[in-house]
Amino acid sequence: MERLKHLYYENRTFRCFLKIVILTVASAVYGVGVACFIDANDMATGGLIGVSIILNRWIDFSTGTWYLLLNIPIVIYGFWKFGPKLMLSTFYCILLTTFFTDESAKYIGAITHDPWLGALVGGTIVGASMGYIFKVGATTGGVDIISKALRLKYQHIKTGVLFGVMDVTIVLCSALVFPNADAIIFGIISAIVTSLAFDMVLYGRDGAKMLFIISDNDVEITDRLLKELDVGVTKLKGQGAFSKKDKSVIMVVVKKNNVPNAEAIIREEDPDSFTIISDATEIYGLGYKSIFAEKL
Repeated sequence: MERLKHLYYENRTFRCFLKIVILTVASAVYGVGVACFIDANDMATGGLIGVSIILNRWIDFSTGTWYLLLNIPIVIYGFWKFGPKLMLSTFYCILLTTFFTDESAKYIGAITHDPWLGALVGGTIVGASMGYIFKVGATTGGVDIISKALRLKYQHIKTGVLFGVMDVTIVLCSALVFPNADAIIFGIISAIVTSLAFDMVLYGRDGAKMLFIISDNDVEITDRLLKELDVGVTKLKGQGAFSKKDKSVIMVVVKKNNVPNAEAIIREEDPDSFTIISDATEIYGLGYKSIFAEKL
């Protein structure tokens, strides 16, 4: 493992090679997931691949071909707006996805005709492969680039909201070619599973909560957090703006399953404490992810 870390950080050629391998495998898996599980079961998931599935039912071009054609103007815009570093690897993924989607449909076909399996397995495969593509600094094109461009102009809108709105719109539009409620429902299920798998791969399972606790009983709360939850605790110096009194602010990050225990400790030691609890989606360090593993 140490040798691998050394190669990763010190050898640029090795980093480029590893990135190409990950992009190639992930794009191939993405294409198989679309062709053999989602498209084969007559449902449209979110993203530009969903638009491609819809257009395939209207005009007799393959889903992969539509995906490539739709992405060309977006990629050109991306080169102008974001530069070649991001877009070269993105275009590489688009070409491979196009190839593997069409070839999988031609030579493998539907692996299952059960729409539940199609939505669940297909969504998982597509979301996981997208996660690995994002991990190494590329995208799958399409909606990813559009969302990135919109975020530059409308920074107050969260990326997740943009993805959600576009995905729901695309799935609902599939009613034009799949005139039955089942196709819409399973398309929505597929889009949700894709999103969950994507987040799992990209951010890991260590979703946690960050707590800021302001209390006169900071010593007692700190001692119990350290002993009972076995977590790291940081104390920050603060001052009440009105009272001008110095205060200790306890900052602690706990995994989600430990949040009720932390709340119980705070409630027992100082029910009048001022506590802020927020999501902590990316955590690096002891007990969580290593920076090396995330970059890899």
